[in-house]
Amino acid sequence: MAPKVLISDKLSPAAVQIFKDRGIDVDFQPDLGKDKDKLLEVIGQYDGLAIRSATKATEKIINAATNLKVIGRAGIGVDNVDRDAASRKGIIVMNTPFGNMITTAEHAIAMMFAVARQIPEASASTHAGKWEKSKFMGVELTGKTLGVIGAGNIGSIVCDRARGLKMKVIAMDPFLSEERATEIGVEKVELDELLARADFITLHVPLTADTKNILSRENLEKTKKGVRIINCARGGLVDEQALADLLTSGHVAGAAFDVFAEEPATENPLFGLPNVVVTPHLGAATTEAQENVALQVAEQMSDYLLTGAVQNALNMPSVTAEEAKIMGPWIKLSGHLGNFIGQMTDEPIKAINILFDGEASEMNLKALTAATVAGIMKTANPDVNMVSAPVIAKERGVKISTTKQDQSGAFEGYIKVTVVTDTRERSIAGTVFSDGKPRFIQIKGINVEAEIGEHMLYTTNKDVPGIIGVLGTTLGQNNVNIANFTLGRSSATGEAIAMLYVDEPMPETAIAALQATGKFQQVRPLRFDV
Repeated sequence: MAPKVLISDKLSPAAVQIFKDRGIDVDFQPDLGKDKDKLLEVIGQYDGLAIRSATKATEKIINAATNLKVIGRAGIGVDNVDRDAASRKGIIVMNTPFGNMITTAEHAIAMMFAVARQIPEASASTHAGKWEKSKFMGVELTGKTLGVIGAGNIGSIVCDRARGLKMKVIAMDPFLSEERATEIGVEKVELDELLARADFITLHVPLTADTKNILSRENLEKTKKGVRIINCARGGLVDEQALADLLTSGHVAGAAFDVFAEEPATENPLFGLPNVVVTPHLGAATTEAQENVALQVAEQMSDYLLTGAVQNALNMPSVTAEEAKIMGPWIKLSGHLGNFIGQMTDEPIKAINILFDGEASEMNLKALTAATVAGIMKTANPDVNMVSAPVIAKERGVKISTTKQDQSGAFEGYIKVTVVTDTRERSIAGTVFSDGKPRFIQIKGINVEAEIGEHMLYTTNKDVPGIIGVLGTTLGQNNVNIANFTLGRSSATGEAIAMLYVDEPMPETAIAALQATGKFQQVRPLRFDV
């Protein structure tokens, strides 16, 4: 059955056509997102939800989305999606961060010009038949210092445009390296220095706990007298009441805002003040940008639903279509390794340590790690997946660490997983052979070469004669057919292990009969999704 996607906001018809062309059943209801009750009623029917800003994917909506696998936001901001709820439910949240970068950056530059020359007020005055030429004295941008808070994708474009206007550009961004600052032609500074030096300040950061009210009253009071503030990023980055007070006092010369703490903004402390330019969240509102983000989100969602490729996901590692082809067997292996450990471990897990060797170390380790953790968690929660597993592990206080190393043995690459509990460590390693099939290659430090079957039986025993006979006889007496088996033993510890492939799930009577022989330290039935 084809995946089914709901578009609940106004998206380009070209995006609808992309879904159709890719063989996806698409339901285009552009006004449904405004009807929370109706959305709640129907959301359980869909595998994907494509939205813009009108649809609010709340925890209540997400919990009702019993089949939902992906939410695609056409645009950058995902404030209207409860990402934590989506992650716990195993739903990928993806956006389109590059489709409207230029449009948003250009709007910030346009707003800077508008507030520098008081263009909106001058236009309104002239439309009213006045000729108040002397009233609207502006300032040049050339030679002025622009302080950019956030030098990421959009911020760096603003820096480039500002340098073209012969402005001096300084930037504050904790992730901006000196090398990158040199590359984009800006001076990296700390926030206090930016506030003290900038003639214009423009914000280009997401709204997070760290950036909320980054321009607080205290920080606004540190700014250079006569500064002009531009915000085309996110509402809530600036204390709007404090800014209104400083505009009124004359400390701040002007402001230009496209975004507000509460939207739609019908009332705001900045409204009605002189030399304050405001627009209704138009940063991405160009024909080109709307088309770009709609097409991009349709392609991304289609790729994920049809091939497993993940692009621009906010709550799991991205995996390109090419990576998905190459990494598919390794992701399966990671899940099987985790699943083995999860089925073998009855105690609470304190830590998960993953070693990536050789070829495996050169892959997308975040994706492999997520698959491993999901495999471990599936035993306790069958609904867990690569999205929700890391969240659940973190909530339970499980520490996850990874190590990578160059090829160190006979295999071109392998993955070794070790879990730590209060009483023991348990490890397993595996690789992918040239036939593309995952195999276990080491259990408890004992070398094996075991393919992975749907129904398996794992046993450990002292390395003494007669054990294979006991296994065969006991299972035969309990009507269990052995399809194949793999053995391994350690001369150092005198321990042996067996991995048996059986046709059906192991009956409890067979497990009890094996335990009753007294020959086995462990008898554990295993099941894998192969």
